[in-house]
Amino acid sequence: MTHAMTQRERYVNALLYKETDVLPLTPGGGRKSTREAWYGQGLPRNVRDITEYAYRSAGGTREWPRHNGYTDFPVLERMMPMFEEKVIEVKEDSHIVQDWKGNICEIGKEFDVSYLRNAVDFVTRRWIKCPVENRADWEDMKRRYNPDDPARLPADAAARADKLLSRDWFLEFHFSGPFWQLREWLGFENLCMTMANDPDFVHEMLFFWQEYIVQLMENAFRYVTPDSVHISEDMAYKSYSMISPEMTREFLMPVWRRWGEVIRAHGIKLFACDSDGFIGELLPLWIEAGINVCDPIEVAAGNDIVAFSKRFGKNMAYRGGVDKRAMAKGGRVIEAEMERIAPAIANGGFIPSCDHGVPPDVSWPDFVNYTKLLAHKTGWM
Repeated sequence: MTHAMTQRERYVNALLYKETDVLPLTPGGGRKSTREAWYGQGLPRNVRDITEYAYRSAGGTREWPRHNGYTDFPVLERMMPMFEEKVIEVKEDSHIVQDWKGNICEIGKEFDVSYLRNAVDFVTRRWIKCPVENRADWEDMKRRYNPDDPARLPADAAARADKLLSRDWFLEFHFSGPFWQLREWLGFENLCMTMANDPDFVHEMLFFWQEYIVQLMENAFRYVTPDSVHISEDMAYKSYSMISPEMTREFLMPVWRRWGEVIRAHGIKLFACDSDGFIGELLPLWIEAGINVCDPIEVAAGNDIVAFSKRFGKNMAYRGGVDKRAMAKGGRVIEAEMERIAPAIANGGFIPSCDHGVPPDVSWPDFVNYTKLLAHKTGWM
């Protein structure tokens, strides 16, 4: 390379299989419980950029991206109005709560209902009731999704857009995918049963969500063109997709295709999808639908980033793929993990990172060592 690239150029080029000076160094981030553990293991509480601090602690000396004047452009897809967040019942070791989505579930007593609003920490929950159980519930739900509500875009959208024209950081819009969103409304088992017993109702909900997100994107794209649009799906178990490839093609493919057409019509080259679990069955369908980036490539579910890289060539790019279990074991185990993914790094189209949120069993010294190994693989050391 003839010049140091911006972080935006690195992300875009890496995911489009183009040359970069270095790959983005993104070891992954810990949620609250992980950070609390790290504070007791050597990470100062006043550190704001944990990745940079880990990199410097590992001996890294390259100039770090600063993004002066950093500006975001949030597009709010969540229901308006939301449901009341409340505690319904207090048990000995748990709470029964209603979250902002109208779900009633049971969570550990160490958490409060705010933990269900965003990914603050790793929270296991038991689902009791979901908000859409019949068509009357569906009619009530639809009124909560007006894509033209001014509150869905920043009040200073035009000013933000001006600043974003000359950005040197990677800008990505995030939306809930069709499977993800219908599962939020109906619950997983009820969604699958409704797909089998009342497919017309499912198609009606899917079309509503499809066009709602299309209008949200069109409204936002009038101001700013992001570098990528990313959707969350989480539709796979450890060994298989949660629904068959045939059902995926029938119910979800039309939505993905429609969104991909809108995204590409606005000159956006990256259309990304997230799913935990084994995605081997889904990758060909995503590629067919126009999706060209996926994450987090969870190793415990049997995903092999090197095999995927060989099989699908430049039709798909990847983020993630580093086994969090190897990070926790450290030493020779994480060294072997870095060697395992090296061929995929060499093939391009891959930004290596933790294959989910970094769990608290990854110690701070092991995270620093892992960051050092990753920095060597990505050109930062």
